[in-house]
Amino acid sequence: MTDNDRLRIAVIIGSTRVGRFGPVPARWIAAHARGRGDLDVDMVDLADAALPTVMGGDDEGEPLPEPVAALGARLAAADAFIVVTPVYNRGYPASLKNAVDWYFDEWSAKPVGFVSYGGAGGGLQAVEQLRNVFNEVHAHTVRSAVAFSDFPDKFDGQGRPTDAEGADAAAKELLDQLSWWALALKEARERRPFTV
Repeated sequence: MTDNDRLRIAVIIGSTRVGRFGPVPARWIAAHARGRGDLDVDMVDLADAALPTVMGGDDEGEPLPEPVAALGARLAAADAFIVVTPVYNRGYPASLKNAVDWYFDEWSAKPVGFVSYGGAGGGLQAVEQLRNVFNEVHAHTVRSAVAFSDFPDKFDGQGRPTDAEGADAAAKELLDQLSWWALALKEARERRPFTV
């Protein structure tokens, strides 16, 4: 494997609530990604990103707020994304929408995978809505996702899924698809820059 074949995956913790569960499945999927040997992982916690919720106007000459520029550089460096999201009131967290809306080129022509958690539906309502949102910034969402329904019972005290075999198989499928698309789109961007 050449250095050019290595892929950089940004694992994004979407919830910013106090006492959130998101870091648990985020650490788990990040460990799976690192374990493959062909992926470098950047853990992006939106609670630490401190993105403003009030966006600037249409003045392209206006400098970006420092937190926006800092996160933008990390997103631009990524070849693919894994968004870890809960479902809140049948939707996804406002922190995720804010993070998507601050950027455009950073998401474009890159794949996005999802790890979700929630009640009986496992957070898939949030995932289906996010697929539409990411489509608008020209990202490609991969078909497979990992969903944890009734999530407090699905992890042990060390942050490991209680159904390790099923969860590991779902993680492998997600990462296989994400890696394929990430490499294909990286090669396409190198041959011809993506333009809208």
